Amino acid sequence: MRIWVYSLASVFIVSMISLVGITTISIDINRLKKILLVMVSFAVGALFGDAFIHLLPESYKTIGSGLTTAFLIIAGILVFFTLEKFICWRHSHVPEIKGHPKSVVYMNLIGDGLHNAIDGVIIGASYSVSVPIGIATTVAVILHEIPQEIGDFGILLYGGLTRSRALLLNFLCATLAIFGCLFSLVIGPKLNDFALYVLPFTAGGFIYIAGSDLIPELNKEIRISESAWQLASMALGILVMALLVFIK
Repeated sequence: MRIWVYSLASVFIVSMISLVGITTISIDINRLKKILLVMVSFAVGALFGDAFIHLLPESYKTIGSGLTTAFLIIAGILVFFTLEKFICWRHSHVPEIKGHPKSVVYMNLIGDGLHNAIDGVIIGASYSVSVPIGIATTVAVILHEIPQEIGDFGILLYGGLTRSRALLLNFLCATLAIFGCLFSLVIGPKLNDFALYVLPFTAGGFIYIAGSDLIPELNKEIRISESAWQLASMALGILVMALLVFIK
């Protein structure tokens, strides 16, 4: 029972981090629009950093550097490509209306939802080993999620959602960590292998989102000053993810 209490309390805290975007509510809309591209740039760095610094190294360490890992990464890219094609096809048959979200909104919610579910699985499995390991894992996940959620909120706003809807969807997406944790606690240790095999798939999805959806949006801004801010924000997102390597 103690493991369940610790695990569920931890994933609830992790889920609440998704509401970090509420700190932007008091910002004037015109000023907010000016920093949206910077937030998206930060998200690009965080997504690339997460994939190349955390997810892929862990995949190669646990699964190996053979064809299995490579095919799972490629599968993540192809599946997200197919999902976006479907979304774009559906949108082409839906009349354009003001405020209609861009496909990047759905792509980001799918990718982030999968990531949150994995976080829940990992937290539940860690507490099943020991409470101290579970607490350490939870702290690492929290520090990992803060920059991720800031970027995610920026992506949802940039995709055309209102602030309130962006907060709601981001929070609902974050609650998948709770379901992942419950699944982990019920299924038990056998889920560890499943979670490991999902990591390279998620990395492929994140690489696709950052490279195919977000960077083209950033390339629409050609002013040197704004481009410099974008590059700096991307570098900051990567740096934050790199620093998390030293947190065990």
